[in-house]
Amino acid sequence: MTSSGIASPQQPAFSDTPEARGDAYRKQGQVEQAIHAYLEAVTFPLSPSLCLKLARCYDRLEQHSEVCRWALALVEAGDDYTTWLAGWTLFQRHADRGGWQKLRSIKVAMVSSYTTTQLCPLLRLAAAKLGIRIDLYESHYGQYQQDIIDPGSRLYAFGPNVVILAVHEGDLRLPEYSSTPEQDIRTEVDRWTTLWKLVAERAQARVIQHNFALPCEVPAGHLATRLPGSRYTMTQAVNMRLGEAAGHAVSLIDCERLSALVGKRQWCDPRYWNLSKQAVALEALPVLARHTAAVMAADLGLSRKCLVLDLDNTLWGGVVAEDGLAGIKLAQGPDGEAFVAFQDYILKLKQKGVILTVCSKNNYADAIQPFEKHPEMRLRLQDIALFISNWESKPDNIRRIADTLQIGLDSLVFVDDNPVEREIVRKFLPEVDVLPLPDDPAYYTRTLSQYLSLETASLTAEDSERADQYRARAQIKELEAAAGSIEDFYHGLRMQAIVTPFDDTQLPRIAQLIGKTNQFNLTTRRHGMPQLATFIRSADYVHLALRLRDRYTDHGLVSVMIARCEGELLDIDTWLMSCRVIGRTMEATMLEHLCRQAAQLGCTVLQGTYIPTQKNAMAADVYAKHGFEPFSQSNGHQVWRYDLQAKGPIANPFVKSVDSWASVDGTP
Repeated sequence: MTSSGIASPQQPAFSDTPEARGDAYRKQGQVEQAIHAYLEAVTFPLSPSLCLKLARCYDRLEQHSEVCRWALALVEAGDDYTTWLAGWTLFQRHADRGGWQKLRSIKVAMVSSYTTTQLCPLLRLAAAKLGIRIDLYESHYGQYQQDIIDPGSRLYAFGPNVVILAVHEGDLRLPEYSSTPEQDIRTEVDRWTTLWKLVAERAQARVIQHNFALPCEVPAGHLATRLPGSRYTMTQAVNMRLGEAAGHAVSLIDCERLSALVGKRQWCDPRYWNLSKQAVALEALPVLARHTAAVMAADLGLSRKCLVLDLDNTLWGGVVAEDGLAGIKLAQGPDGEAFVAFQDYILKLKQKGVILTVCSKNNYADAIQPFEKHPEMRLRLQDIALFISNWESKPDNIRRIADTLQIGLDSLVFVDDNPVEREIVRKFLPEVDVLPLPDDPAYYTRTLSQYLSLETASLTAEDSERADQYRARAQIKELEAAAGSIEDFYHGLRMQAIVTPFDDTQLPRIAQLIGKTNQFNLTTRRHGMPQLATFIRSADYVHLALRLRDRYTDHGLVSVMIARCEGELLDIDTWLMSCRVIGRTMEATMLEHLCRQAAQLGCTVLQGTYIPTQKNAMAADVYAKHGFEPFSQSNGHQVWRYDLQAKGPIANPFVKSVDSWASVDGTP
């Protein structure tokens, strides 16, 4: 029997490959035998046709989860439109029948200047692969402006969380040649940003806009690049200005880059436009869907955030323990240059907040030598948040990495040149993404660059310092193990906190935390930038942001609380904390400051709600631990209350609250 419970068939004599045997079995109606043969044929990178064959076979057997698994695998297996569409049909049929439960549901409005009927199912498939279930509203062809401008439109009645502006270059109101290009560019940028503002004000939704892919057909030819007033040059300027205007409030899909990646002639096929006003060719839609879903996932905090790196033949050529420091390939020769380029790219990912760790089967002393002594190494030990090099299994060491850094396995991406190690991790740690590195290191960088689950919604100061913060976490683990008591441990950290109301400079980081925090998140309400701006302007809301520093590092902004004042009641709408500081008594500090705010407002009762999810069980008893009493319960939502007059304000003896780091002398 196989692990899926399907009997192993005897190999027929009429075929010479596993997939061919599977095809033969399938034609004969022997579905279980076909599945067994197809599974034997699975290799990485995945074959789109093989994924679809497996999904169809499991469909015959009504095995819902396996249908969904292989339908979603098509997202990574290729870019064939008809295969994706067939995969979506299968996935949709089985997902609601127990096939795929672990999805975050969001409402997405697709408003467009061209036909998006073919794009929408592909976007839903790509989003499901990333853990998102889309409830979709699709506007009529070319009605994006009417939908956004009209406050009574079906768009606003739908109540979207995300509005996608799928527009194309032909919708730009730019002349072919302009004598006043700066004015025309500014007018066009103002038109789009006005639409963004209307969506933010009326729907409090996140906007994702497709920018403008330049067409192949350029009447001025190469001269267009020398004419500031040519439509070609002005379109480039509009793209750039929209990027500047978007800031942290709007996400952009760089269709100009995607069209270059796919090929301009493949991106837009005039036949599709003439037939059905389809601005993006069917062959390019899977790429557009995949990238749009990745940006949406980043906005929701569903991106991966940690690379787990092998060493030998991954970061350098050769085996350092056998070839010696001078014998490994770095910078010298084609392979050596490829490994240096790969390290350079990894460093750029670190600069935008990706955590770097090492998981190597090696003697530790040999493994660290290139980081400390090789002149061509781009990565150094200070770039690595956690360095593990031993002879234990990689799944065990990867679990240790997740546990030490206190992040989920679903935050990790495993990068290893060895296909056997990759397959072991796929089998025993299915939550971890495994990068299918090619045989030639020249293509390592391109392969990693095309992995989209490292997309980020914004870039904050905390992101660039993340490696130091996670390295400090490993040091804190050591301190905890050596402490005589939990009180000694807390005092030994010498923690200091700055707790302030929200301000505009903090909003990108606050929105990032709200979007991605799952474990310590009492209500999991995903407020975006428009809602946060509303809270700041309203006198009815209390909002607190906490920064933490200890003896090891400045952890940055790590906790957020939003509460609404309702007479004598101060009701906590949102309360969350980064997993980096869970178990550090920050809960008491946040409640301490909320008590102060309540006193200033004349509130005598604090109220908090716990809404359980699949990931926030660890926060279930936080109110009980701090003296709150159960008040009511319905639909699984537990409401707690704290009587300030009877119990007095909450305090935290382990954290010193300060106004600013400048007000503190010396290191914590």
